[in-house]
Amino acid sequence: EDALEDLTFLGVVGMIDPLRPDVISAVANCKSAKIQVAMITGDHPETALSLAQQAGIADSSMTAVTGQELTTAYEAGSAEYSRCVHSTKVFARVTPHQKKQIVDQLMHDGEFVAVTGDGVNDAPALSNSHVGIAMGLRGTDVARESADIILTDDHFSSIVHGITQGRVVYNNIRKVIFLLISTGAAEILLVIYSLLFATALPLFPLQLLWLNLVTNGIQDVALAFEPAEGNEIKQPARAPNEAIFNRLMIERVVINAFVMGSLAFSLFYWQINNGVSEFDARNMTLLLMVLFENVHVLNSRSESHSIFKQYFFGNKFLLFGMLAAQGIHILAMYTPGLKDLLQISPVSLDQWLMLFGIATVLIVVDEIHKLIHNSKLGHVN
Repeated sequence: EDALEDLTFLGVVGMIDPLRPDVISAVANCKSAKIQVAMITGDHPETALSLAQQAGIADSSMTAVTGQELTTAYEAGSAEYSRCVHSTKVFARVTPHQKKQIVDQLMHDGEFVAVTGDGVNDAPALSNSHVGIAMGLRGTDVARESADIILTDDHFSSIVHGITQGRVVYNNIRKVIFLLISTGAAEILLVIYSLLFATALPLFPLQLLWLNLVTNGIQDVALAFEPAEGNEIKQPARAPNEAIFNRLMIERVVINAFVMGSLAFSLFYWQINNGVSEFDARNMTLLLMVLFENVHVLNSRSESHSIFKQYFFGNKFLLFGMLAAQGIHILAMYTPGLKDLLQISPVSLDQWLMLFGIATVLIVVDEIHKLIHNSKLGHVN
């Protein structure tokens, strides 16, 4: 104060680093996805709390926890420190070591933690979290080397977009697996039925190979290009240890495989018992399985959305794959040499209509299962 003598007051300069326009919507999207967002900073508590409230991270009733309060809680024991960490979403005047302690406590309490940062003081938290995300433009070399992911545009909203795209990719992997496993299980069931009822094989090995590699092999690749369904960010985060074959996947595989295998064998068995030759019976059964796979790929586009509420032309690769798969089989039915090798032949229009009617049963069954599943979750898609 001794130095503040004989001075003339000229004015006050205030500086602010304003929130980017996309932050508020990004935080709102995180909340929709049940992702909790917290702010850990070395800034003044009032500054941190004000920005957190503007961003939607904190509400009016929330207070900021300071580094000193964290130290006191840490010295009081693990239970008190956990209570302190979970009491707020805003931490201010925090040291680099305390950032790491907060991350460690959240992970210890069962949270899956991602940390964003750009400075040297963020490095301990970045390297010790489940996922460290550094800023690529204004981030320090230490922060970038400590992180698992680097944002090239430094936008928090890019993290949300990344989460959305990650869920799209994961969902598409599930869709492809569901398509392949359920159709494969139906083919196995078809053979098991023939053993149980002591009939001839409904399909020869070469016909099964044709079914898997040629017709089904086109559609599963196309299904991987399925676009977002639109509700990915609103889906609750899955547990990191959740298996791909969860209850929903197992239910759908069992139900669809049972329907395909049972109907295909019933057709074969009915034809044999009515005097149809094995050649013609296998020809019809193989064609029915091809139609089943074309119908089934439409069921595979979503685990919860009805196919009647999806944009049919949303995946042009899939439409091309369906037409290509069916077209290749039809071409084989008329191609000399190939039709003899596969033991297939053209069928009449009445037979086409009958097989198509049987194949659409699969849509009805899967739609009923989706309706029951959605009603248990409290919503209908």
